Amino acid sequence: MGKLSGIKVIDLSVFLPGPMLTMMMADQGAEVIKIETATGDPAREQAPFEAGQSVWFRNLNRGKKSMVLDLKSDDGKARLWELIEQADVFVEGFRPGVMHRLGFDYATVSARNPRIVYCSISAFGQTGDLSHHPAHDMAVQAMAGFLSVNDGTDGTPVVPGTPSADMAAGLTGLSAVLMALIGRERTGKGDYVDCAMFDSLLPWCAHIAGAALSGGKAPRSSEQRSLGGAAFYQVYRTADGKHIVLGGREMKFVANLMTALERPDLIAIAKLPAGEQGELIRFLSATFLTKTRDDWVNWFADKDVAFSPILDFREAFDQPHIAARELFIEHDGGHQIAPAIRFAGENWSPTDAPELNADG
Repeated sequence: MGKLSGIKVIDLSVFLPGPMLTMMMADQGAEVIKIETATGDPAREQAPFEAGQSVWFRNLNRGKKSMVLDLKSDDGKARLWELIEQADVFVEGFRPGVMHRLGFDYATVSARNPRIVYCSISAFGQTGDLSHHPAHDMAVQAMAGFLSVNDGTDGTPVVPGTPSADMAAGLTGLSAVLMALIGRERTGKGDYVDCAMFDSLLPWCAHIAGAALSGGKAPRSSEQRSLGGAAFYQVYRTADGKHIVLGGREMKFVANLMTALERPDLIAIAKLPAGEQGELIRFLSATFLTKTRDDWVNWFADKDVAFSPILDFREAFDQPHIAARELFIEHDGGHQIAPAIRFAGENWSPTDAPELNADG
């Protein structure tokens, strides 16, 4: 029995943030009913496919039920009200105003079920100048300043490899919902969560945008210790065209590596501010070009330095560490990523993702 057994969730979200939130609840035993249109969550149609389902959809919707409802029809609305009256949590990911027009805004829903925890996930929140601006993850990252430091060596921003705004919203929304459920135990009353991707992402910049946060200038990657301005937090190319990283700026790591490379005279450069370590970066760049990536892996094996090879996903997934921690589970002909949250003494096993309207 999971930590959330007995909790009933109504999920009207699609794509990433909301489905991740509700899947993490389903992984812990919550009953999640996914309300879909006749065409279903668009993620169902996103390749690649395995065992008859989208890998994306399966890994964000396992353990849920699926019910198709037309929320513009009287029958669809009546059925949703039946579900709401017995629910603990309601999650929706429509643009602001849509739920009000459909008659399922928080004020109306909470009047029927005062104990419900209602979470709205949107790009910029339910209020403010940007509330109705259409945006997916990359546009939110752009508006929040993050894309400006997701740049190459020439300073040109590039498409981010991780949907950080989506994932931040999913995690923030989950945390808020769980807090509200705990609060409900004391007060008996539910609550409303206005979860914006934009708001959820902003706290992730405190370590790099401190000057801008305090009214000063915006950060430049080439001058930031964790964005490319420091020699020991840096990407380096190897002889075979692959790459490695130095990922720890502590002076013990600097001393260990530079001594092993017989250049202790360069240790002091690592103490300089980010953006002023060019001599050390140039030396390390030339040095790492002398061996292949895998040769460097072997060379670093007996050295206490925060070093890693850059692996593609195939290489990353094939690591023994993945198997040792049972991070991938094969179930019913498909592969799933195990929950990052697993509790001691509890065995987790995956469940199916629902076929469209399987529980309608």
